[in-house]
Amino acid sequence: MKALILFGVLLISGAATYLIRLSFIALEGRMNLPMWFRSALPYVPAAMLTALIAPDLLMRDGALAVSIDNPRLLAGIVAIVIARVTKSAMWTIVGGMAVLLILMKVMA
Repeated sequence: MKALILFGVLLISGAATYLIRLSFIALEGRMNLPMWFRSALPYVPAAMLTALIAPDLLMRDGALAVSIDNPRLLAGIVAIVIARVTKSAMWTIVGGMAVLLILMKVMA
C-alpha cells in the first residue's frame, strides 16, 4: 500500500513539474514577457545549481564549515578550478570526486 501511495505521489509530482515547464514553452508565442524577465532567464540554471550545491559544500553537521578541514569545500574549490581550466563537465566531476574521495580517506 505504501509503495502504491509513493508511486502516486511520484506520478503527480512528475506531472506537475512537466506542466509547469510546459507552460513556459506553450505560452512563449502567445504571451509577451517583459524584457527584464527575458534578460534574467539565462542565469536561472547557474542559480539553481548553486542553490543545490552550496549548502552541501558549506555546511557540516548542521553548522557553517568554512575551514580547511572541510573536505567537501576543498574538493569543490578544486572542481571549480578544473572547470575553469578545462571547461569540461566530465573532467570537473571526475577531478572533484577524486579529490573528495582522497580527502575523506586522509581526513578520516
